[in-house]
Amino acid sequence: MARRRREIMSEGKKNIIAGLIQEYNIKTAADIQEALKDLLGGTIQEMMEAELDEHLGYEKYERSDNPDCRNGVKSKKLRSSYGEIPIDVPQDRDGDFQPQIVPKRKKDISEIEQKIIAMPAKGMTTRQISDIVEDIYGLECSDTTISRIIDKILPVVRKWQLRPLVAYLSMNLFPFFIIYLYNMDFFVN
Repeated sequence: MARRRREIMSEGKKNIIAGLIQEYNIKTAADIQEALKDLLGGTIQEMMEAELDEHLGYEKYERSDNPDCRNGVKSKKLRSSYGEIPIDVPQDRDGDFQPQIVPKRKKDISEIEQKIIAMPAKGMTTRQISDIVEDIYGLECSDTTISRIIDKILPVVRKWQLRPLVAYLSMNLFPFFIIYLYNMDFFVN
């Protein structure tokens, strides 16, 4: 049986990994776990902010005549395959905001975390992602909502991409799915 040839990593992917190693001071596998936990928590929190923007009809810091408005955040600890992840869930004044990504009273997200990371990375369109979310979870998310969620996440990814790089890159200290962050360029128009 022939050995499978290993794919050579692009310079862009190497740069992202180097930036992550520098930002999180990664030295061990446990450090990688903590970095991934932080990245996942930040991603979920940004997605929930985008959902609230969609619910209210305006973005944070914009003026609106809508009587329902933002009303702070509520702390919540999610359980995932990376451990407990603290997040701040945005609230609205009327109390009728129902987050779709992590519904109220749900704390275990271990089954959805890999799907969240993988869908944009596989090159799926916002409409395809919307259809899959509805099929799997029974949640109706418009492609506009998916697009807003991705727009909220992209600045964070861009910030990592534009970070100064480390001269030394340790190739054995990165998990395979950090590469997904690089592939999110698909959604930039």
